[in-house]
Amino acid sequence: MEKGKHVKLSHPQKKFYHHRLPKQKQEAPGLQTEMELTPDSGEKTYVGHNRLQGRKAFITGGDSGIGRAVAIAYAREGAQVAINYLPQEQKDADSLAEVLKKDGVDLIMLPGDIRHEDVCIRLVKEAHEKMNGLDILVLNAAVQVAQTDIQNLTADQIRNTFEVNVFSGMYITKAAIPLLPEGSSIIFTGSAEYYTPNKMLLDYAASKSAVVAFSIALSKQVIGKGIRVNTICPGPIWTPLEISGGNPDEGIPVHGLDTPMKRPGQPVEMAGLYVFLASEESSYAMGEVYGLTGGLSSH
Repeated sequence: MEKGKHVKLSHPQKKFYHHRLPKQKQEAPGLQTEMELTPDSGEKTYVGHNRLQGRKAFITGGDSGIGRAVAIAYAREGAQVAINYLPQEQKDADSLAEVLKKDGVDLIMLPGDIRHEDVCIRLVKEAHEKMNGLDILVLNAAVQVAQTDIQNLTADQIRNTFEVNVFSGMYITKAAIPLLPEGSSIIFTGSAEYYTPNKMLLDYAASKSAVVAFSIALSKQVIGKGIRVNTICPGPIWTPLEISGGNPDEGIPVHGLDTPMKRPGQPVEMAGLYVFLASEESSYAMGEVYGLTGGLSSH
């Protein structure tokens, strides 16, 4: 670039879609490929710079939303990538594989229900075997079901929320840590619900607070092994989670508009921090909690 030439920058409130979202609904877990106004996971925009060359990453919930954006970013940064997802999400996983195939990358797809410990153990083993190693672990999969009244919050919903959001991360890290070499990075996806719990997300907010506490405690236990653990807490991001029960129908059009940023975040906007925490650039970061909330964590 010519010295002194100005780079065209974007107003952050206007960089991505910042109007009312189209009202829509899908059965859980929801498919990104069938959403009206498809979320931007960086398919056409993320450019890698070899920051993760030779690394080996396993991402849960990697077929859509934030997990998909992380998978694309990691692959374009030079990492080998394996993703986990539910069998019902195969269409999204296949579409991600097609995106990465155009980049010359073969995505490793590992479907399975991570509510079960035996499945988690198997997935970690398969990811390690198929990539001939493992040094980045992203615990991203989650469920979220809004309930306006605690009387409608069933034992089954509470159990399912914690099995997916909390227990799976415990099962997977327990299985993975003996396989992780020095310099490895574990990244949990928390939530802005850790900072500002929503009255309609009682079980989800509680589960994400548990994720943050677990990640901080785990970071202290494994740093002696040379493994760093950190958490990223996204705010209102436009993903299938919202239109498959995570947000009431009337909440979809105004999703994210009440943030200081005045719009929802796009998955690709999360990817850079996941890359940073996976790379050796973040070698002094452990037990940290990073908010990417459009301003929600600031008030």
